[in-house]
Parts: sequence; structure tokens; C-alpha cells
Amino acid sequence: EEVGDDLSDKEDDAQEEVGDDLSDKEKKKLEKQLKDLEKKLAMKTKIAERDQKVATDAKQELQAATKEVTELKKKITLLEKEYQSLHEAAGAGAIALQKLPELKEEIKSLSSQNQTLVDNYNTERVLRKKYYNMVEDMKGRIRVYCRVRPLSKTEKSNNNTNVIQSPDDYTIKVAAKKGEKEFQFDQIFTPDHSQADVFEDTNNLVQSAIDGYNVCIFAYGQTGSGKTYTMIGDSDQTQPGIAPRAFERIFSLIKENSQKFSFSVSCYMMELYNDKLIDLLVTSGGGDSAKLDIKKDKRGMVFIQGAVVNQAENPAELQTIFTKGSANRHIASTKMNAESSRSHLVIGVVIESTNLTSGAITRGKLSLVDLAGSERVGKTGATADQLKEANSINKSLSALGDVISALSSEQSFIPYRNNKLTMMMQDSLGGNAKTLMFVNISPANYNSEESVTSLTYAARVKLITNDASKNAETKEVARLKQVIAKLKAGEDIDD
Repeated sequence: EEVGDDLSDKEDDAQEEVGDDLSDKEKKKLEKQLKDLEKKLAMKTKIAERDQKVATDAKQELQAATKEVTELKKKITLLEKEYQSLHEAAGAGAIALQKLPELKEEIKSLSSQNQTLVDNYNTERVLRKKYYNMVEDMKGRIRVYCRVRPLSKTEKSNNNTNVIQSPDDYTIKVAAKKGEKEFQFDQIFTPDHSQADVFEDTNNLVQSAIDGYNVCIFAYGQTGSGKTYTMIGDSDQTQPGIAPRAFERIFSLIKENSQKFSFSVSCYMMELYNDKLIDLLVTSGGGDSAKLDIKKDKRGMVFIQGAVVNQAENPAELQTIFTKGSANRHIASTKMNAESSRSHLVIGVVIESTNLTSGAITRGKLSLVDLAGSERVGKTGATADQLKEANSINKSLSALGDVISALSSEQSFIPYRNNKLTMMMQDSLGGNAKTLMFVNISPANYNSEESVTSLTYAARVKLITNDASKNAETKEVARLKQVIAKLKAGEDIDD
């Protein structure tokens, strides 16, 4: 404003001076002063505009700062509340920290109690199964053991996996394609169990044969599942199976009882091959099946009429007889097994004992049966001859299945005579024998369906009840039998 007033005054003065006819020099001077003042005015105007803009920006910044302060106050309030909450939580934590040793002890105690309860439950569950099996055994139920072999090298190289689990000594689970299947048996043997472990539970049965009972131990399962290994052992007998160990045990028990009894041990070996009964102990290289006949004595014990029966005085002689017969057995190589048994093997060890005091005679029999494996031709890759063998094997096992089905469902008619295999085993299934079945299975997922089929088969066998009885005669009965035999032979009888 001062600049404007000053400018107006000077303009008035200039006009007066102009009016007074100022000189040109003075006019130029005045014009220059006027321009300077105009420049100064423009500059002052720019400064004023700039200051106005600064003031506006400052006002906006002030408003933004005020808003930020308000937000910060809200955050401070929230933080104060959070702090208060944390403070309270810290206080509670401090109290809990003081109680931590006590809580740890309480948790440890509860964990121990829980573990004890779990252990007690598992023990009770296992004992319940054990006692149930003992009761069923006393009733005459056939005992069934399940044995799982390890994965083979071929199965491992083919990336097959293990689908078998055994949570306890009596339960087996199979992760089959149609879902998990669970089965209960009298004993489960896993790959961790040795041949000695497997035989340990059969000792009592060998004792029963010595005592005069009819005893049968047989193995069933898919081709390549380990039946022959269980019953016989490996080829060089570094891991002998049930049969060689039973031979040793028989003579061990005989030695223990030699002061009270005299014993005689005899053995026969039969093979059922392509529906023909073959005597493996015939020296000519094969028994004539036409001369062999399956019979039962008055006590229901099966024997083979016309069979070669060899005496044995010690376990070595019995093993020699067994080795001789085994050399004549039919085997072949298949995709499932390098040495696949192509026949059913039946070893009969007859043990006759005489009481040295009373003269009473008991006659026991230990039957050891290695069944040929059930098989699918597509898996075994059987040749033409092997296909015939497979058909015969499956036919006989089917007949065995029919007998087991009839016995387990308590039918009045049992079709023993449908096959020579069932005729030979009729005193072991539903007869007067103490019988133990081994069901052998493969753990590979590739064989899961066959494993379930074998286990289902075995579960039905477990339902069969035998009527085991001792085959004993008094001294007088034995004397009368000798008299009758002499009369039939036309011999003289001493008074």
C-alpha cells in the first residue's frame, strides 16, 4: 500500500512537473523511476502470492498433523489397553510360573497313570485272547498259527510294499485293496521270529504223540508263502523246520522216559501228486498207487495199507528216512517260487510205547503235512505239465475247503471221500487228532488278495472241533490181539 501511495504521489508530481513543461532529461528520469517502481511492485506481488501459498500449505499441513495426532492418540489408547492386558497376563503368567513345577509333576503323574492304564489294557486284551484260545483248545478246537515271511529280494526289487501288521501275538491285519482286514489266531509269527521260536510252541504236541495221541501239524498257503520252509526248513538244513526238530524232540522225550517205557518208532512218507498216491520210501523210484489204500483203524486213526514203513532207532535214522523220501518228491520252478512243491507231502511217524510196569501199550502218530501251494496260473507262469499239476493241486485244496466248510458249519455229512487228500486228513480234521495248522502268507501288496483268502480259509479251520483221545490198550488186550493174529496165521498158541 505504501508503495502504491508513493507511486500515486509521484505520478501527481510528475504530471505537475509535466504540466510545468519539464525538460526531456527529467522526463526520462521519471519514466525510469516509474519502471523501477513497477518492477518492485511485481516482485512484491509475487512475494505476497508465495507467502499466501506457504500459508495455505502450512494450514493444510497443520490439519493433516492434527488428524495424525488424533489417530496417534487413539493408537496410544489402544496400546495402553493392550499393555494393561499384557500386564495382567504377565501377572497371571508369573503366578502360573510359580506353579509350573507342581503342574509338571502332575502331568508326569497323569502320563504315568495313562501309560499304566494302556499297558494294563493291552495286557488284559492279550490275556483274554490267550485264555480264550486255551479254553477253545481244551474243547478240542484246531489250533491255527499264522506265519508271515519277509519280503523277498524280487519283491523288494519290484518295489512291493509290506501290507501286513501284527499289533499283538494273536492279531493279524492286512491292508487289502477292499479295505483293512483283521483276523484272530492262536499265535502270530512275524519275520522277526526264528525257526526255533516257531517250533517252541509245538513241543507239547510232540509230547502228546509220545503219550499216545494222534497229532497232526500241517501248513497251508499260497505258492511261495513259506510253507515248506516252515515244515522242512532250508535246503542245506542250516535252518531246520518243524519236521527235523520234531524228529530230535521225539527221541529226546523217549530218552527221558526210557526208565518207565519201551518205545518203537516207525515212519512212512506219502506224496499226493496229480491225484495219485505215491510211496516216497519205495526204493524202485516210486510207489505203485494201485497197491496203496487209505484206511482207518477201529480208533479212527488213518493209515496207508501197502505203504513201506521204516523203523528208526534214533533221530539220525529218522532224518535219513526223511531225506530219502524227500529226494523223490516232485518240485518245479515257477515265477512265484524257485523250488515250488508240486505235490502234497504227508509224513507219518508212529510211536508205540509199552509201560514196563503195567504192560499197557499206547500208539501215537505224528502226521506232518506240507500241502502244495494254492496258486493262480497267471502269476506262476506254469508250463503245460505244471498247469496239470496246478489243476490237481487246486482241485484237492478245493475238496479240503469243502470239508472245512462242512465241519465249521457242523453239517451232518462231511465229504472226506471226494479226494485222497481229505481221506488222508480225515482223522486230523474233525477226527480224533490234536491238530495244529500253520497258515503261511506273503506280506507283499502284490499278494494281498491271496493272503486274505488264505487267512479266511484258516479262520474257518479254527472253528473245527476234534475229539482227541489217547490210543491205549491194556496188557491183556494186547495179548489177545497177538493170539488172534497167530490164529489167523495158523500158528500154535502157547497156553
